[in-house]
Amino acid sequence: MPTVDIDPDELRELTGHEEKDDDELKDDLFGLGLEFEGRTDDGAFELEFAPDRLDRLSVEGVARSVRYQYGDARGVHVPSTNSPEWTIVVDESVPEERPYVTGAVIRDVDLDDASLESLIQLQEKLHATMGRKRAKGAVGIHDLTMLKGSTATEGNPTIEYVGVEPDGDRFVPLDSDAEMTPADVLEDHPTGQTYADLVSEYERYPAIYDDLGLFSFPPVINGRRTEVSTDSRDLFVEMTGTDQWTIDKMLNIVCYALAARGATLEEVRVEYSDGESGERELVRPDLSTKTKTVSHDRIETILGIDLDPDEVIDLAERSGLEAEKRESGDDDGLVYEVTIPPYRVDVLHPLDVIDDLGRAYGFNDLEPKYPDVGTVGGRHERSRLEDAARTQLVGLGFEDLLNFHMISEGENFDRLSASPGDDVYGPGEPATIKGPYSEDYTMLRTWVTPSLLMVLERNTHRAYPQNLSEIGFTAAVDEAETTGISERRRVGAVLASHESGYEDAKARLQALCRRFDVDLETPSTEHPTFISGRTASVVIDGEAVGVIGEVHPRVLVEHDLKVPVAGFEFDLAALS
Repeated sequence: MPTVDIDPDELRELTGHEEKDDDELKDDLFGLGLEFEGRTDDGAFELEFAPDRLDRLSVEGVARSVRYQYGDARGVHVPSTNSPEWTIVVDESVPEERPYVTGAVIRDVDLDDASLESLIQLQEKLHATMGRKRAKGAVGIHDLTMLKGSTATEGNPTIEYVGVEPDGDRFVPLDSDAEMTPADVLEDHPTGQTYADLVSEYERYPAIYDDLGLFSFPPVINGRRTEVSTDSRDLFVEMTGTDQWTIDKMLNIVCYALAARGATLEEVRVEYSDGESGERELVRPDLSTKTKTVSHDRIETILGIDLDPDEVIDLAERSGLEAEKRESGDDDGLVYEVTIPPYRVDVLHPLDVIDDLGRAYGFNDLEPKYPDVGTVGGRHERSRLEDAARTQLVGLGFEDLLNFHMISEGENFDRLSASPGDDVYGPGEPATIKGPYSEDYTMLRTWVTPSLLMVLERNTHRAYPQNLSEIGFTAAVDEAETTGISERRRVGAVLASHESGYEDAKARLQALCRRFDVDLETPSTEHPTFISGRTASVVIDGEAVGVIGEVHPRVLVEHDLKVPVAGFEFDLAALS
């Protein structure tokens, strides 16, 4: 899960509640869904949060949510904006792979070390999440006083978003003293090397110019000339990307964070020369609100409590929303038109609104009660089997894990030398996610072994042996299923130590099968993830249901593992 570092003293200052001690703050933050994970070396809270609440990527966003929770702020707040003076002109030469731009001017911002650090953290967290590691959207923040805009036809200063030759104009990038071309940056600058893959295949590279020359090479690096410091008072924020909606929402989050510091927002005019965006001219930031219609009955049904309309309106306002009641013309009866603020990118459905209302009410204050049905729920047989298998694995010396069901194609296939649809156990046609928030989670995993190797990779600093197991969910495209997706619970296990081998994994697998009174056979097979000659099929009661073997050295090297790893994986249902 994403984490954000928050200075508790700064949070107290921004919320106006200096009397809150650290323990009280932790409890209040937990009520918002922000879990305390520990402290950084500087004493800041390290908070884990739901990846959909990107407005909480900074201390300013967290403080805003806390103020609503305390009742110090209510309803939808939309900061005022001054009319545009600056214009961004999008030239026809801009690479078609990255055609969109947005921006805003921020005036009279008071930056100290803490607020500048918060701004940088917000920028990088947006890159990592909504920006998909800068591939979908990248943020550039500049000292406005160091820009010289060309004079536009209407008398406003203008900058240009253009495409340039890789060996075109030179500029001095951040963290450098030498002038470089864009191609030089990708080859010789550390930041350029990190993000070179984003633009290296373009015929022309994205670049932003003012009257003095190139000052931004998105999505790679800004120029040193416009570097922001604690002395900066006026800022120019520009964002480029592959989708206008994404960068506009990223811009809103940055604008709200800076407005919370007392800054004044000023609009920027964006002019597209070719009109392919659907509008020739945009004015940004777009701080318009949207609405969702939620019925009163649905709110009460989902939350399981009785509320009068005034209570619903109060809960909405304490969530940073606004609700207006009206009578529906259909069977819904009383409904609410709920206004959503511009910085909320997560409210896609009425249930998202109800979740906010429930948090404002307090989930811990909800009283559990039996449903109005004629039976009492019990444990599903599959769950009993899963618990029994998990208990046996722990008894065999494995540490039980619970990993994410979502993964990336690279982790699921490439790093294990496998490909989608391979005719071997594990890899299959993946169920991918349309429009994922992060490149790290783009599909449902097709097998458990990749997740276990990822855990081993992150624990190379810990002592060996490391024996890990997981009974987890997997999914793959299967046209034979009515849903088009085959869902399975699978048992996966790995043994990592200087002495781990095929025999160690098989001994534990045999012991597990004996506990469930099933017959095990292990005929030799081939699998790209495992060493040839040290790999076998897992055949239980005559049916091939898995694979066992020693992980191939190239897979170990890919995961920075310096000890042998052996493991097995098979369908849980085979034990029933």
